[in-house]
Amino acid sequence: MDNLKKNQVPTAMDAVSEPVPSRAGSLAESGETYLETILIMKERSSGGLVRAVDVANELRFSKPSVSRGLGQLKEKGLITIAQTGDLEFTPEGLAHAKSIFRRHQILTLFLQDVAKVPADVAQRDACRIEHVISDESMIGIEAFLKKEGAL
Repeated sequence: MDNLKKNQVPTAMDAVSEPVPSRAGSLAESGETYLETILIMKERSSGGLVRAVDVANELRFSKPSVSRGLGQLKEKGLITIAQTGDLEFTPEGLAHAKSIFRRHQILTLFLQDVAKVPADVAQRDACRIEHVISDESMIGIEAFLKKEGAL
């Protein structure tokens, strides 16, 4: 792809097929989804209390699946689970959750404002893209939106 001219659409000869890898050092998509969901739910609720059952209901996932996923986040030191069942972020977990949600916000804005995608589609697609997009692409999109005055 090095021989592509700026703004030239890649041809089949230029395209590279490869499996979509996770970002280096990142969690699995499900772990990122749990962190982002906890953050969103805490911001929405007046008391900020979120339990595993709340996450399961929000995502429409089974309670055992959510419990297993949250257990993995706890093992990684990203959340703690109080005796009451309340989920709390560790400093590292909160930073990671905020980063995921920020990617979601930026991608949604980009899809809506630049690509003119309807808001509901932009939200859904951003939620999928946020888990696989590279840091380099995110930096480029964010810089573009800042330059355009959208951020």
